[in-house]
Amino acid sequence: MIVKARIVKLAGKGLAAAKAHLRYVERDGTGRDGERGALYGAKTDKVDRDQFLDRANGDRHKFRFIVSPEDGAEYPDLKDLTRRLMAQMEKDLATRLDWVAVDHFDTGHPHVHVIVRGKDDAGKDLVIARDYLQHGMRERAAEVVDLDLGPRTDADIARRLMAEVAAERLTSLDRSLLREAGQQGLVSPNARDPFQQSLRVGRLRQLERMALASREGRSWRLARDLADRLRRLGERGDIIRTMQRAHAARGEALPPQKLARVYEHASGMERPLVGRLVQRGLASEGDDRHYLIVAGTDGHSHYVEIGKGEGLAPLPTDAVVRVAPHLPRMRAADRTIAEVAAAHGGRYSLGAHLLHDGEASEAYVETPVRRLEAMRRALGKPERHADGSWTISADHAETALAYEKLKARDRPVVVETLSHFPLGRLVEAEAATWLDEELLRGVDRHARGEGGFGRELSEALAARQRWLADQGLASAGEGKANFVPDLAARLRQRELARVAGQLSAQLGLEFVAHQPGDRIEGVVRRPVELMSGRYALIERSREFTLVPWRSVLERAQGKVVSGLMRENGISWTIGRGRGGPSIS
Repeated sequence: MIVKARIVKLAGKGLAAAKAHLRYVERDGTGRDGERGALYGAKTDKVDRDQFLDRANGDRHKFRFIVSPEDGAEYPDLKDLTRRLMAQMEKDLATRLDWVAVDHFDTGHPHVHVIVRGKDDAGKDLVIARDYLQHGMRERAAEVVDLDLGPRTDADIARRLMAEVAAERLTSLDRSLLREAGQQGLVSPNARDPFQQSLRVGRLRQLERMALASREGRSWRLARDLADRLRRLGERGDIIRTMQRAHAARGEALPPQKLARVYEHASGMERPLVGRLVQRGLASEGDDRHYLIVAGTDGHSHYVEIGKGEGLAPLPTDAVVRVAPHLPRMRAADRTIAEVAAAHGGRYSLGAHLLHDGEASEAYVETPVRRLEAMRRALGKPERHADGSWTISADHAETALAYEKLKARDRPVVVETLSHFPLGRLVEAEAATWLDEELLRGVDRHARGEGGFGRELSEALAARQRWLADQGLASAGEGKANFVPDLAARLRQRELARVAGQLSAQLGLEFVAHQPGDRIEGVVRRPVELMSGRYALIERSREFTLVPWRSVLERAQGKVVSGLMRENGISWTIGRGRGGPSIS
């Protein structure tokens, strides 16, 4: 019986993350017959997700549990088991629980996801003792399974152990051998019981074939890293099956093992990976660590761990992405903080920074302050004083690097969206697309395989070049092409004109285009996703405009902004410049 528990704080973006998590556990293909997962509760087989989230609005935290009975495959579903377990928990905790659950049969180990509100029946914060989360709940679940299926028979135990002999993962047989081997690494195959001896001999021979054990006289020497290597083998087997299921669900050919790769971001040696997003999922549902499956330009299918799910915004399937390792390094702001502090007796403050750099704006200086505050929350240093100043130690560079390493654990890779739209839609798009960027560079930046996404990209680039030639924007032919000098600008203007006309008809407002030197003012309504990139829809009175999106506008949605358009971007002021922060 396996039970995993996690407490999730709902402050900040927590509620949005809770909604995304429920959508994920309800995804297609998790039912016993491949159907979509369905939320159920204590008294009904169908729970409304939004109603549950409305009740949880304002909660400080929630609990997530994953319950995986060893004999889960013998249950037609896990609803009755879950309900009796939750009823027993209510007795143990002396309170009614508000919970929902989803059964998953999409892995080799059927399991149930249970989400419990962080409030008791009196409306107070629900507190569950650590010991109960770590041990008590698992014991209760095991009791329920024993009542259903009875204690495991000797025959059941024997079948399970025999299945472990050839397993390419860490097993209970291996753990037993490792305990006996001790520091010397030597173990005898002998056992008093003939059945146990046959198991041990069989397992040791299998480990020998895997180069994880070797004979030394009548004993066997186990590899020092036996446990770690077997764990990695087991994880890789799970990853291969996950990748094959992802491609099968899309009706695509399953990648053979030689074309299935794990993106080894931790080595720091991996080259950036460019490819088509096949699937996003949870690598570890207990601690919200996600993965991507990317069909790369090299013709391989790649499994990429991306860390905490909240670190990456939702991506559409078939988007073209670029993945690179997150390499912890100092930022320019860290060096500036150290320089300012060194010039002011080891103290950093907003005023000291402005004195140090007469050209810096107050809004610009707020960025290092936010970074220092983030470090303090994560590491407990540097020290902040009541007057808003900071004590910066001589080893601030090491502190900054430690903070970046901490961030890299939760976000080990950087994922850049090259195109939100599938490759096929870019070929004849009247817009400045990622394919045009690749053609204009004139060099093959990505190693392309002869199959998979590598072949798709080669065919799409050739078809895009032919389409551009038909439009009079490029020379014809399959070789090196000549493009009109302002190709990207022309295509961008075509798309903007078309989308602006559609939005004008929908909104009943006139579209106004802006040029460098113009002042833009209005309310940020929403982002608009174009093939040429993301734009912000800014509305004013009876007109609207579209300008390139910037992340700072995320916080400004629904607010008045003003800005001056320049050749290299827009300098924004939130709140008509009346005391609002300026963002250059």
